[in-house]
Amino acid sequence: MFAARSLLRSAHVKFALCAQFHATSNCTGAKVAIVLSGCGVYDGTEIHEASAILVHLSRGGAEVQMFAPDVFQMDVIDHSKGQPVEKESRNVLSESARIARGNITELTKLNAGKYDAVIFPGGFGAAKNLSTFAVDGKDCKINKDVERVLKDFHRAGKPIGLCCISPVLAAKVFPGVDVTVGHEEEEGGKWPYAATTQAITALGAKHTVKEVTISLLYRVDLLFSAFFVFHMAELPLTFVHHEAHVDQKNKVVTTPAFMCETKLHLIFDGIGAMVRDVLKLTGK
Repeated sequence: MFAARSLLRSAHVKFALCAQFHATSNCTGAKVAIVLSGCGVYDGTEIHEASAILVHLSRGGAEVQMFAPDVFQMDVIDHSKGQPVEKESRNVLSESARIARGNITELTKLNAGKYDAVIFPGGFGAAKNLSTFAVDGKDCKINKDVERVLKDFHRAGKPIGLCCISPVLAAKVFPGVDVTVGHEEEEGGKWPYAATTQAITALGAKHTVKEVTISLLYRVDLLFSAFFVFHMAELPLTFVHHEAHVDQKNKVVTTPAFMCETKLHLIFDGIGAMVRDVLKLTGK
């Protein structure tokens, strides 16, 4: 009996995890633009976030093209030390090409009419190269092509996905937009960039507190047979719910990602929820 119960429990958990793992596979055929901001968390695109977005879009059957502005980075950071490199400059488009494996297009050529959605990964590049948020906070300016792209997709009623720090771009461009970058308190270092929420509200946007993931405990009744005798078993099962925040009115989808100090696979799955909701909003 114990063996049968364990087998059924294992199978049920595996089925649930598999269903969640392939959650984005219901949508196919969408054309999605990704806007990068360099290569590397401290001065460009957060590489893990970009990779997660690409994986989930691939699983969702989307056709992807990556874009980046042809501008110089605000600074260059030695990622091994976390320190600026003096007298060195790098181009955002050239650096972004590293992530795109060379298949990158200048942002000026991004036409919202040719795509169903646009997604912005995070990384300090969103706050340094796509905007001046890292320096100017709520008084920041947005790169003119970034602003154009955001407004064009919004005007066309097409979904916009943003993760990590990049929701500040939407907060600056769309007054009253509802976004999340996670929690509003640092909570002992778990949310080290919580102060970003104050800038978001100062910009006239709304901030909604969200987790990267939520663990839910269910008790499930399973009917199983052991040696041809039927038994009813009540099994406690923990499911991890991956949620993104959706502003239905503006079709803006956000998730905290690396705004939270947590495990990589949870961030990966949270980004998957954002991608899933973006694809769902395309109607494809």
